[in-house]
Amino acid sequence: MSKFKYVVKRSGAIVPFRKERIMNAIYRAAVAVGGRDKNKAEWLADEVIRVLEEKFPEDYKPDIEEIQDIVEKVLIENGHAKVAKEYILYRDERNKSRKQNARIAAKTSDNIPWQKIWNVLDWAVSHNLHTVAAMNERIKNGEFPHIVHEAEAAYEDDLNMAAELIIDRIKELKMVFVSGPSSSGKTTTTTKLQQRLVKENLKFVALNVDHYFFDLALHPKDEFGDYDFETPQALDLELINKHLKLLSEGKEIKIPYYDFKEGKRYLNRTPMLLNEGEILLIDSLHGLYPPFSESIPNELKFKLYLEPLLQMKGIDGKYIQWTDIRMIRRMLRDSVHRAYNPQQTLEHWHYVRSSELRNIIPYSNTADFVVNSAMPYELALYRPKLLNEFKKWSEMFADDPLKVDAYTRSSRIYKVLDSVLPVEDDSPVPHDSVLREFIGGSSLQY
Repeated sequence: MSKFKYVVKRSGAIVPFRKERIMNAIYRAAVAVGGRDKNKAEWLADEVIRVLEEKFPEDYKPDIEEIQDIVEKVLIENGHAKVAKEYILYRDERNKSRKQNARIAAKTSDNIPWQKIWNVLDWAVSHNLHTVAAMNERIKNGEFPHIVHEAEAAYEDDLNMAAELIIDRIKELKMVFVSGPSSSGKTTTTTKLQQRLVKENLKFVALNVDHYFFDLALHPKDEFGDYDFETPQALDLELINKHLKLLSEGKEIKIPYYDFKEGKRYLNRTPMLLNEGEILLIDSLHGLYPPFSESIPNELKFKLYLEPLLQMKGIDGKYIQWTDIRMIRRMLRDSVHRAYNPQQTLEHWHYVRSSELRNIIPYSNTADFVVNSAMPYELALYRPKLLNEFKKWSEMFADDPLKVDAYTRSSRIYKVLDSVLPVEDDSPVPHDSVLREFIGGSSLQY
């Protein structure tokens, strides 16, 4: 039991001091470099607290920076240089991110596919869907079915181009990766891409990398009991690479089986072999993350990246954020298929966003092609489903210093949805639409 009761956050907010926060920060850094010893992480957290108590009086309220300085010191002094390096790198990245968010960037980012963004913006302007006001006017005029048709056609055009690019390289390819951040539409896109390629007499074998998760008990956990399973290190990257290499060489592997109810993995379960002329199809969050397939030469891989690249300004003149669209999608999907209520998704999203900013988006520029999975009309469908929930959350978390992220996101999204004309009838949406993956009613088999 620590003698400290409170800690001062960077915002100046005073929150309860919890050892679990220190322990999980250390454990996350350890997981990133291959360590999974929670007992050692707890011992190191106790050592951090011991040093804090020696340095500061009992009524002192340490701030975040002071605690992090001591964590680094304890890690290095106890022979955990690799973990300390990862912890320092993560801390530095977070500081840079905070500074960047506090000002308008003076230069463009290499992580954003600017040419693609320009094409999407040009399309939005030409279809009068570049602002919420413009879309509202079209909906008011009874054009919702037309908006659906136009958006779906643009997405289908992207898939056609992706299929053509794959066919152009078919003689050398062994693997196709469909990657992108959470709820970007990977499952539907993978299915529809496969349908196109099968028509060209190409044969595909799907590899479900979910079976390569480490046991749930080995994932980091925060003081709220929330597991951080969004990082690529949640997967057994070493085993994935080994299996990909063997498959590319025409050798048989045995895929593990992950029991999601138990949160446990069982090794060597399902035989798999890539026969002559067959191509491996992989749908994964982390397909572009370099260590995911570092054993496979680039010429054997085609990498597709997805993101809902919506180019629409809200009534405040700011562009609607892609991450907000994806969070709404995940709320709807998880509430139906994963027994995860929307509020849990909101409170968990800081893990999702932190991981994708570190491990997914920085590698988007390595993709061979980018698919835009945004459907401008989806906002109108989301309003009647979640407007009241976002209003409730923006009020619930307004004064909670531990839920600043949840408050910021919920209040921002509430303002957007409140400005959009609602549409309750989703019948104009095709049953094989990427949006059906989230709102339900899909004719595709997932």
